[in-house]
Amino acid sequence: MAERREKIRVSFPDNFVWGCATASYQIEGAWDEDGKSESIWDRFCRTPGKVRNEETGDVACDHYHRYKDDVALMRELQLKSYRFSISWPRTYPDGLSVANDKGIDFYSKLIDELLAAGILPFPTLYHWDLPQALQEKGGWANRDTAKRFEEYAYNIVEKLGDRVKKWMIFNEPWVFTIMGYMNGHHAPGIREPSMAMRATHIVNLAQGMAARAMRETGKVEELGTAFSMSGATPASKSQADKEATERRFGFTNLWFLEPMQNGRYPDAYVGGTDLERLGVEPGDMEIVKAPADFIGINLYTGGEFEHDPQDPNLGVRQARREPGERTDFGWEVRPEALHDVIMRIWNDYKLPIYVTENGASYDDRPNEDGEIPDERRVSFLERYIAQVARAIDEGADVRGYYLWSLMDNFEWAFGYEHRFGITYVDFETQERTIKQSGYWYRDVIANSGFEY
Repeated sequence: MAERREKIRVSFPDNFVWGCATASYQIEGAWDEDGKSESIWDRFCRTPGKVRNEETGDVACDHYHRYKDDVALMRELQLKSYRFSISWPRTYPDGLSVANDKGIDFYSKLIDELLAAGILPFPTLYHWDLPQALQEKGGWANRDTAKRFEEYAYNIVEKLGDRVKKWMIFNEPWVFTIMGYMNGHHAPGIREPSMAMRATHIVNLAQGMAARAMRETGKVEELGTAFSMSGATPASKSQADKEATERRFGFTNLWFLEPMQNGRYPDAYVGGTDLERLGVEPGDMEIVKAPADFIGINLYTGGEFEHDPQDPNLGVRQARREPGERTDFGWEVRPEALHDVIMRIWNDYKLPIYVTENGASYDDRPNEDGEIPDERRVSFLERYIAQVARAIDEGADVRGYYLWSLMDNFEWAFGYEHRFGITYVDFETQERTIKQSGYWYRDVIANSGFEY
């Protein structure tokens, strides 16, 4: 018989911000309507062999036409805030300064709908859907793209900043540069490591330039970026494994945060980071330094790492171990990783933190009663969110949690294979059905915590 334990009460401050997150290409659809131009993901999805079953985000969740219903759904879930992204090719189709009024009007109406529902809008300026017109000129491997992004950031805040005061600049810059330009798993599907490393620096330039431009509007109260992070634990107590794990942490977790805050790159490479390899020019590091007002942490998993003498770059590899509990996506469930990363970032940077993404893919479907029981997701969320409360209890200034995702959606190169939503979407009918986890999350918000 399993040993019974007493339930634990997990509590949060009354002013804690509870939200959900989505991204433009993953939910909006309307891929070529009302003046929107082609994005790199529109092109990538039409390239044979790149996306599961040749699926696309052409329709996705049809949020572009159903946003009022989706805001009503958020209200039913009692969300305090909604993190969404603005599509660059929908608002500035050529990537230049000529606005598409219909595209901007969509986000203006979405913001008004959110505010009327008492839900704080928390937009991200870029969640991976670069205008294809800019990719034709080199994309993020072209320094001019940083200038174009600076203009875009300024213009969007000028147009929407009368009602929106908190902004995210990028979502997971490490992912869209490394997976887009180094291993080609994401758009634009390039596999050139040297180009990828230059792209990381250009994105850091863009981040610093955009932060200054956004503040110049006088309409921004707080800005930051949502950084992809994961837990990293040494596989042994050896000094070599500890140093290798630290290099890995620096490259995957701090590569865009440390430049923004302190104007330098982490020493992630064996023998130190070679700035020439990144294409750093005189004056660049002064530009990339534009300290954020808060830090966004996107975290799903973690791992154990060890020194790898065969790796001339980072000198690290993930340690082989017995596989633990995993989500359907294949990511190991390691709730303590969220606590550990929050505490590390808090202790090193002393800035307010938002958990800007956390969640799990489980393929739970409606039962005979039309309900979607997803106990595994509830269990996942209980354990991860409890680690956020633990970090707060230990002194970290964590101000909000954004669950990924509000609803099932297009999961990039995996198409519609994986479902991260707390709302089930029937992609044939576009019907939304709140899952067990959605009702659970609603109750967490209402009670500022939970027992488990």
